[in-house]
Amino acid sequence: MNGAKSLVKTLLAAGVDTCFANPGTSEMHFVAALDQVPGMRCVLGLQENVVTGMADGYYRVTRKPACTLLHCGPGLANGMGNLHNARRARSGIVNIVGDQATCHRPFDAPLTADTAGMAQTVSAWVRTSTRTPELGRDAAEAVRAARSYPGQIATLILPADVSWSEGGEVGTPFAAPPAAAIDGAAIDGAARILRAHQGDVLLLLAGNAVLAASQRLAWRIASATGAKVMADYVTSHLARGRGNLPLERVPYAMEAAIRVLAPFKHIILVNARPPVGFFGYPNMPSVQHAPDAQLHVLSRPDQNPDEALRGLVEVLRAPDVAMPDPGPQPEAGSGAPTPEGLAQTLAALMPENAIVSDESISYGRGFYKSTHAAPAHDWLHLAGGAIGDGMPVATGAALGAGKRRRVISLQADGSAMYSLQSLWTQARERLPVTTIILNNGKYNILIGEYGNVGASPGETAMSMLDLGNPPLSWVKLANGMGVEAARATTLDELGRLMRSSFGRIGPFLIELMV
Repeated sequence: MNGAKSLVKTLLAAGVDTCFANPGTSEMHFVAALDQVPGMRCVLGLQENVVTGMADGYYRVTRKPACTLLHCGPGLANGMGNLHNARRARSGIVNIVGDQATCHRPFDAPLTADTAGMAQTVSAWVRTSTRTPELGRDAAEAVRAARSYPGQIATLILPADVSWSEGGEVGTPFAAPPAAAIDGAAIDGAARILRAHQGDVLLLLAGNAVLAASQRLAWRIASATGAKVMADYVTSHLARGRGNLPLERVPYAMEAAIRVLAPFKHIILVNARPPVGFFGYPNMPSVQHAPDAQLHVLSRPDQNPDEALRGLVEVLRAPDVAMPDPGPQPEAGSGAPTPEGLAQTLAALMPENAIVSDESISYGRGFYKSTHAAPAHDWLHLAGGAIGDGMPVATGAALGAGKRRRVISLQADGSAMYSLQSLWTQARERLPVTTIILNNGKYNILIGEYGNVGASPGETAMSMLDLGNPPLSWVKLANGMGVEAARATTLDELGRLMRSSFGRIGPFLIELMV
């Protein structure tokens, strides 16, 4: 067989059966092999940042890596924004990036690039295959790297001649590396802090620690010791709604975050990093916790938080307790759109076991308070701060869920323009995605940041943040991508359109004028 076929067969043998692709000439033999070797589901994205974002969303729901197919260095460059987000989300992805044939590379053809150098910035593992007989082994190692706990990005660079040449061999899959061992001393140390400092200790959860099993363990610890439990702001995937802990996140805004964290003299990090601001601001610290607060690591991001929290429960002898009751499910909002009204409407109408992909940016920072009593659901966040991941993540999550769950994409209008091609893939695959575009006609988050950094914008500066001249019509944009859409100007209209969309087989977009 040629190298391309050995690559596809190795990926399938290692459990990678979904390929998000935007191929080019250098990858044509790999594309042909995807057709000739049965078993790989291929999903086309019209831009590489959509492709990489879909792979991120797919992993968050399935906890299984997919592969991407990207066209040479420029294709990788197009997808790097959402690879940055995926790296921060600790998602497992295997990138297959085409490259010039080894015999052609010395001639410096137009698409020649430092692909490996670019890949290093967003990947934990990078390799360029140089010999066809070794391609299968290289692919197996890439999958092993991607499956390293809790997930990481592996990039395999594939020269065209390594793909087309005969002599390919199927690589033997490797077992996924286990999570790093928990330090018993860290558990004992956290127990001492919790016993000695009741009331001023925070358990800060991130990564897999905000999934359902860890939440239950954290609540037992908090109930037994009086500690507070919060989620890191940049957490990528939370289990939320009825039956889960009504977690709040550390606020985005620096002043609010400093105020919320000020009471805690001890912060126990459970797969979380020390809380810091997104940016540095004049006359403002970089860290968000109190200057005299002590930070204690219970588990690192590469360790299993369930194991660490279970060990802490045992040392503390924390009894099993019921999860807190979030109260009655709210009624749908009415009247003019507000963030609180939108959150109430979402909580009132979302189907059981829905998936929310949230790139609402500044408009959605208060959504949590009104959605704790919603039906049980998963909430996916922008983890790396590079805008443009909301709709691709929603698309990949819908594919990963096998169309069995409704995905609700809460999407700011400015960042939606980075990856609106996601709608085309949703239409092509007939995915159950309801997109709610929050159309305020501006980059509202940047208007707030002007004040945060102490800048004084004038007419020219403000025009750079204005999306209303000419105005974007999301109904027309969606229709152009093959997705049905309608505009809502009130929460009553929003609720009616949401109910209707949840009964559809395929995607629907609601343009909410806010």
